[in-house]
Amino acid sequence: MKTELQGMSYHKQIRYTKTLDFLLSIAPLPCKILDLGTPNDFSKIMQDKGYEVENTKGEDLDVDYKSINTYQADLVTSFELFEHLFAPYNVLKEMKANRLIASVPLNNWFAKAYWNDKVEWDRHYHEFEKKQFDWLLEKTGWKVKKYAYFTSPVRALGIRPILRLFTPRIYIVYCERI
Repeated sequence: MKTELQGMSYHKQIRYTKTLDFLLSIAPLPCKILDLGTPNDFSKIMQDKGYEVENTKGEDLDVDYKSINTYQADLVTSFELFEHLFAPYNVLKEMKANRLIASVPLNNWFAKAYWNDKVEWDRHYHEFEKKQFDWLLEKTGWKVKKYAYFTSPVRALGIRPILRLFTPRIYIVYCERI
């Protein structure tokens, strides 16, 4: 995996390593994955590992959420996407897939929700507590089978960077349709 991560920030190296370890523990190869969101660094890493990955085409999933059912896959992945949607309930409820791996940022008391004033799609409308995301999954017909937390450290000085070393920031789950 080192070659796939070369040149990436320390933050991404940690996040992607932990996410890939979780994925490999759930979905042995071969596996056909629908990764919600446009092609990205992590979808390339999954392909390099041998997964057959198709990404959504940039649809506004708040409006065009039924479009995800046109894809055929063994597993749907959503890595830090649901926080960008006004209504993640719709996507989760309407999804026809039976298996899902999703990660979301956790709401941390020491940091406000991420908000990019210059790029409209790059805003967090939701940052979850574990119980909130679990309840959303349950209400939309999913049962959590496995989960993990991980930190999201950054190489910077200050109180928040220190807190990020040991405070979980990412919650990742494997779910099956009930």
